[in-house]
Amino acid sequence: MNSESLNVPYLLGSKLADLARGAGELTILGLRTLYWTFRRPLEMREIIKQVEYLGTKSLSITLLTSIFTGMVLALQFSVSLQRFGAKEYVSIVVALAILRELGPVLTSVVVGGRVGSGIAAEIGSMKVTEQIDAIRALGANPIKKLVVPRMVAMFIGLPMLGFVADLVGIFGGMVIAAVELGLKPKAFLSDVINGVGMDDILNGLSKTFVFAIGIVLIACHQGMKVEGGTEGVGRATTRTVVLSLVFIFAADFFLTKILFLISG
Repeated sequence: MNSESLNVPYLLGSKLADLARGAGELTILGLRTLYWTFRRPLEMREIIKQVEYLGTKSLSITLLTSIFTGMVLALQFSVSLQRFGAKEYVSIVVALAILRELGPVLTSVVVGGRVGSGIAAEIGSMKVTEQIDAIRALGANPIKKLVVPRMVAMFIGLPMLGFVADLVGIFGGMVIAAVELGLKPKAFLSDVINGVGMDDILNGLSKTFVFAIGIVLIACHQGMKVEGGTEGVGRATTRTVVLSLVFIFAADFFLTKILFLISG
């Protein structure tokens, strides 16, 4: 037995310890953020600024992602369902897929990649240049100043973007259904309205609140622990994107399971 095989349990244990440590630090940061969210004063100017950055400036890429997702879904299902003479169900299948899964998940992935890396880079740069220490020296709390406005903004912006993505994705599916299958837009929308329930919409949008919490906490945590100058900032942004994507997909699985159990 060589030394490399002996090191495997040690490396595995080290990785698990790092994972547990990171989860604990994220939990503590989340609890502190919750505490400072309800402490006055509320940083309304900074929240509005962050809503514009996190939400409004992410609208274009969200629209592009959602409309092409709806179009691809309709194209795939139109070919598949047409084989079985069930092309009239394209509208319901596309709408359910977008509302329950693809709308909120893909929106969170896109926004998480764009915004999460930006938050980590911004806070990481502040950590490297000792601006966070300056905030403490002035008697302010960095979590109140930096984390809370971004959390509130993401909590507002991501569900709104998810709702817009749902609408645009269904519109994209309607266009392809009309072109490929000859389904009239009025019939398509009528089938969607009759076949989709309010719980389908709410189940999808409720996931975005959880995704928002995870994205902001991961990004802020990675930014606040930056070390090593500008190279450390680059590593933090990369880790933020990777961890945010892993969190979104893992959380989506468990949330879907829980929502199915609740709805019976």
